[in-house]
Amino acid sequence: MIDFTSRFKGPLRALTFSVSAWVLAMAATCAVADPVTLDLPPEATISASDSNPATSYTLFTGPWAADNQKQLTLEGTRVDTAWRLAANQQTSLQIFSPLRTQVEEAGYEILYSCATDACGGFDFRYGLGLLPEPGMHIDLGDFRYLAARKGPEYLALTVSRSSNSGFVHLTTLTRQATDTPQTDDPLAQDAPDVQPTGTALETEGSLVLEDLVFESGADRLKPGSYDSLQRLVDYLSQNPDTRVALVGHTDMQGTLDANIALSKRRAEAVMQRLIGDYGIDPARLTAQGAGWLAPRASNLTDEGRLRNRRVVVVLTQAGQ
Repeated sequence: MIDFTSRFKGPLRALTFSVSAWVLAMAATCAVADPVTLDLPPEATISASDSNPATSYTLFTGPWAADNQKQLTLEGTRVDTAWRLAANQQTSLQIFSPLRTQVEEAGYEILYSCATDACGGFDFRYGLGLLPEPGMHIDLGDFRYLAARKGPEYLALTVSRSSNSGFVHLTTLTRQATDTPQTDDPLAQDAPDVQPTGTALETEGSLVLEDLVFESGADRLKPGSYDSLQRLVDYLSQNPDTRVALVGHTDMQGTLDANIALSKRRAEAVMQRLIGDYGIDPARLTAQGAGWLAPRASNLTDEGRLRNRRVVVVLTQAGQ
């Protein structure tokens, strides 16, 4: 459990939140993070929250780079919480610094920390997957971020402010325990954890391959290894009767027919990677394109369009 002990001046009050009961019910089968306690100034209130017991999450561990973003693709139990510090005139650094200290004192290793332009500015901010306005406000000219890890627990802390209020956003991701030894390199990917991928497919029916990178405006999957594909391959290998469909999705730029064709070609590129590089039987895979017919975010913003461009795995036949 992380226990944030505030370094703010003046009287404090403890603000606590608990993971919802349906997440806590999973504690018997997976490692769920303890509730997080934040000691913040009296004016601080929880402005938004969300949780998911089995999902994937991309944790940035370096500045934004379109061609080689440093990141970890994680799967497990995710909890997001945002706080608004009303009428707070502290700078983002004054809010952020004591929280960073508390993360370190709680035994977490800082994987990456940055401020505004050093993070990558606009592109970095819109890749963070934060809770939306008005619950979490980000000033693109003044925000701070850190990523940290302690065993199977990961967190991302983001701080910003408006003209009269401060904002704090915390994402925690707890991975299921495995018997695989931890690496000494904090930036190295953990060994594939098959169960979360299977859990997502079998309970939700689908899973977004969040870390795939295609060449700009093209259907060619960029070279390199993708953690999400390796995890999918591990799941398919351990469940030989399973069949899946790969479904491409786009944003709403261009005609529907053109986007359906592009999204299908991208799904086919992923399918060919699974067949050619990993030896998956083609009979177990199919590729389709949905174009912009099934958005998961608004197409009116760059952040939403980025989230809508994706390839999704759909479970079409479960293992026996």
